Amino acid sequence: MTKINEVIVFEGIDQPKLAWAKEWLKEPKKLYINGQWVNSSANETIESINPANGQVTGSINGATEEDINKAVQAARAAFDNGPWRDVTRKERAKKLRQISALIKEHQAELATLESLDNGKLYTEAYNDDVQEASDLFEYYAGWTDKYYGESNPVEGDFLSYTTRDPVGVCGQIVPFNFPIGMAVWKLSPALAMGNTVVLKPSSTTSYSAIRLVELIDEAGIFPPGVLNLILGKGSIGSHISRHMDVDKISFTGSTQVGKKLVHDSADSNLKPLTLELGGKSPNIIFSDAPDLDAAIERSFYGLFTHKGEKCSAPTRLIAQRDIYDKVVEKLGEYANSYKCGDPFDPKSDQGAQVSKAHMESILNYIEIGKSEGARLVAGGERDITGENANGYYVRPTIFADVDNKMTIAQEEIFGPVLCVIPFDTEEEAVTMANDTIYGLAAGLWTNDVSRANRVARKLEAGMVFVNKYGCYDFASPFGGWKQSGWGKEYAVHSLQSYTKTKAIWIAF
Repeated sequence: MTKINEVIVFEGIDQPKLAWAKEWLKEPKKLYINGQWVNSSANETIESINPANGQVTGSINGATEEDINKAVQAARAAFDNGPWRDVTRKERAKKLRQISALIKEHQAELATLESLDNGKLYTEAYNDDVQEASDLFEYYAGWTDKYYGESNPVEGDFLSYTTRDPVGVCGQIVPFNFPIGMAVWKLSPALAMGNTVVLKPSSTTSYSAIRLVELIDEAGIFPPGVLNLILGKGSIGSHISRHMDVDKISFTGSTQVGKKLVHDSADSNLKPLTLELGGKSPNIIFSDAPDLDAAIERSFYGLFTHKGEKCSAPTRLIAQRDIYDKVVEKLGEYANSYKCGDPFDPKSDQGAQVSKAHMESILNYIEIGKSEGARLVAGGERDITGENANGYYVRPTIFADVDNKMTIAQEEIFGPVLCVIPFDTEEEAVTMANDTIYGLAAGLWTNDVSRANRVARKLEAGMVFVNKYGCYDFASPFGGWKQSGWGKEYAVHSLQSYTKTKAIWIAF
């Protein structure tokens, strides 16, 4: 990326649509229920804040339980009685590909809204979040006619076979860190399988989901009620999870909230849940790593891109003793060279944390780390230099000599804070890696193929990355063990959670 005559040029990607976004944001954003844009029944609005400067960018409607009832009712009617159930698989695939093309066509708009709302770099929003959203709809369009039942080799004079039927009305609750990406993680497989949806984005980052639904509505892709959008505070999510006419919940967010949704399900209709929750992922660097410099670099960027607001980020770097000092030194150099700044400035390496409250939570954890005796190598403070003074920026922070029992090594900080922990033996490293309530992801770096297989099998995580942390593909399941959640996103595994199996017996 370069700057020519004071005009920002993003090489290989479209220019941000800031003037367009300013105009688009003038009107409060409404709910989308049964094919109509409607105000909240309480006429309540919630201000949206640009985390890069602390200024109000616009507002969204805050839904009530009455609004959620209307949205669920619309989704129920569309699923049970509407034309959606009669749409062929081929036609369903065509509709998903239409959405993929719309996202691609409006990629700059969506990325601009994502950066204004979330604080992440425009390049991250454009190249990662929005591009993936487009690709995911294309990917799941290919599954509409390829996921089906089978015949069962039963005894006796019977034909027995199974069908895979859509689960019904799906409540989908999306977090603030990857707003459009996580929304599409849930929307695309649910719609591919013929379900209807009530989507609820985070109140702090609703813009890209709103714009996506606008584009779908303007194109007339779905009959009324198939896709519904509820806006508002996180607390209204329980109205969705407790609703007797919601057949399935998919939630990405904190473990604490995930546990509450489990209780909501148990207290209502025992609806199944997919829960993608917290993480405190270990990343073990052995002294025989095939390329130590590359391992350190990847480990740094694996955490500090998207300003550390990633559930699967390698937040605990466990380094073998004889390379430990070099690892710590190099990480400090990377952190000190990082530039926090305007997400739309090509010179910025890290954007703003999503909100003032979240920034303050991260800074509080940093103070806890200092008080518990961890050695601060880099960062450790809010970045208020120059134009950052009113934004929610936290310097990339490296703590060394961390004990795995410390708060900062056990609790999810969800920000640009890395804990570096020394180890001596393989057994010690594995024990520390598994000493956590979480089990989302883990990584290891070694040139010993036997050790790679041995350690990967012992690590208690849903995803293990060997010699390159953070490998993701739609064909590979994403999801964790332990208190990192239930179920999987991506691949055929996601389709399992959006369908139900029926066994049919026919006597001869």
